[in-house]
Amino acid sequence: MLISCIGFAAVLLLVFLRMPIAIAMGLVGIIGFAYQTNATAAVSMAGRLIIDTSQDYGLSVVPLFILMGLFVNKGGLSRELYQAAYVFMGHLRGGLAMATIVACAGFSAICGSSLATAATMSKVAMPQMRQYGYADRLSTASIAAGGTLGILIPPSVILVIYGLLTETSIGKLFIAGIIPGLMGVLFYLAAVKYTVMRDPESGPAGERTGWAGRGKALGDIWAVLLLFFIVIGGLYGALNFWPINLTFSPTEAAGMGAAGAFLIALSRGNLTFADVREVLVETAHTTATLFAVLIGAWIFSNFINLAGLPEALLSLVSSLGLGPMSVMLMIILVYIVLGCVFESLSMLLLTVPIFFPLVTSLGFDPVWFGIIVVVVTEISLITPPVGLNVFVLKGVVGNVSTGTIFRGVTPFWVVDIFRLVLLLFIPWLVLVLPNNM
Repeated sequence: MLISCIGFAAVLLLVFLRMPIAIAMGLVGIIGFAYQTNATAAVSMAGRLIIDTSQDYGLSVVPLFILMGLFVNKGGLSRELYQAAYVFMGHLRGGLAMATIVACAGFSAICGSSLATAATMSKVAMPQMRQYGYADRLSTASIAAGGTLGILIPPSVILVIYGLLTETSIGKLFIAGIIPGLMGVLFYLAAVKYTVMRDPESGPAGERTGWAGRGKALGDIWAVLLLFFIVIGGLYGALNFWPINLTFSPTEAAGMGAAGAFLIALSRGNLTFADVREVLVETAHTTATLFAVLIGAWIFSNFINLAGLPEALLSLVSSLGLGPMSVMLMIILVYIVLGCVFESLSMLLLTVPIFFPLVTSLGFDPVWFGIIVVVVTEISLITPPVGLNVFVLKGVVGNVSTGTIFRGVTPFWVVDIFRLVLLLFIPWLVLVLPNNM
């Protein structure tokens, strides 16, 4: 326990000193492993992990989903999603903010990244809301909060990494995220409604669109619906029409999604050779960053497992006589605190190897725990002082202070806490779909 705690503290210290999280975890893991064995064994372990990770077929799903999201962005689908949501909700007070939430949910279903969703939707929704006189705190808050749905609504890159890290079914994780994701949309709409009830001038009503315009807007998003149906439908066997059998593995579903997004962007004339090159380079860069963090996490995980931290935590919990839910609440508290200083993926990779063995030994479902972790991570994306979505939005919008955005997102993370409590004490909300697949 002492060696593991020293290692964990060393990682935190190095991160606070601005060392990249991948290098911090890898360095501490190698030194800790060498301390318990020898330097040759530690270097051999690290080298084997680097080779195995780079050659792991299962991890190919990560760059493919990233590629799909980037092609979707280049194809201009985000603007059409926003327009479709706007024609149905724009005439309501706060309707543009509500449309932003719904559009973020739709974009998340074909993107899988919270930061990409927030950055993309800010370019689409922010000018519209300013045109109609929306307060900056509501405009930016709805984009930042809506963007968090990207890591929960399938396909989700962070759920893929959790599944690979814990050997949990990615298909079950994806379908388990649907109900919590829809709950997030509904609760965020309630947060917008609360905001405009307190301050009606913050979200004035827009123009009402007739049914002809609504029908046209729905027709414009057929590509989004088709892409989502191919990826998710193929994953769960919904495309099995006799005599054709189209059931995809997660990697195949990601490949079909990337190819479909490329063809859609190409058919719309929104894709040049320079755009394709930019997308491929950005995919390679993002994938390399994720793999570096993943390798560092696995090295650190080997160190703490060798030190016996999971077994020590289980013994400590047993000696304290705490019930399983009490332990879970303590873990959630740790995640909330870490979320104030860590970005989502780093927090996941640093903590899951420590907590996962403890959680499963207490009888909790690994799929349920994965969704709980992602929901807590969502909350950390919009809470001060390091709400990453807030800073991404600040970088894109530019002329709005982070204080204004943080004040605006307060109702959103409050309803997120309420959603987290419901999911904690009513696991059925998470498990009903995967248990009936």
